[in-house]
Amino acid sequence: MADNSSDKLVVTEPEIAVSAAIGRRARLRDFQSQLMERMQAAKAGAHVRANQLGVQIGKFRYLIDLREAGEIVSSGNLTKVPLTKPWYLGLSNVRGSLTSVIDYSLFEGNEATFLDSSCRVLAFSNSLSFNSGLLVSKVLGLRNADEMDLIDELAIDESAINQQKKPWVLNRFLDAEGQVWSQLSLSLLVQDQEFLHIGL
Repeated sequence: MADNSSDKLVVTEPEIAVSAAIGRRARLRDFQSQLMERMQAAKAGAHVRANQLGVQIGKFRYLIDLREAGEIVSSGNLTKVPLTKPWYLGLSNVRGSLTSVIDYSLFEGNEATFLDSSCRVLAFSNSLSFNSGLLVSKVLGLRNADEMDLIDELAIDESAINQQKKPWVLNRFLDAEGQVWSQLSLSLLVQDQEFLHIGL
């Protein structure tokens, strides 16, 4: 009777190592390709709206670019500063650094943000070189504006139209649930002269 054992495929350890190395190289090529696509998309300005933080300030919803957002901390105790405008809420200790806290709703001429346990201070990114933060009613998590409809300012109410005219409110979007979101640029906000002058 013939021995068929010689017909069986025997894989040696060196062959397994070579196969694993080829697999690793293929995965590395795929990763590099994906990374290159992402970098090119970022340079071209694509997907900029995809990386945004959703927050609620008063009764309005905002999208903030993650590159402009810093830490999110509890509103905690705010130290009032005398002879400042009503929308300047005072100073907060954010990780050992004194940070000016602004009620953006009040700054925009709307009702003051109701301060409760769900409120947070959204600090500005260090890249803005502006030691400040916004009092937000709620942090609503990451949002992708690419999945929302860009809307015309005439399609929304008059108070929202007034906000749209501000240079730091870039666009407005409508999500699948019918909620309106305003794209807020912190880098443009900190260039506004009224925002910079907190004194009475």
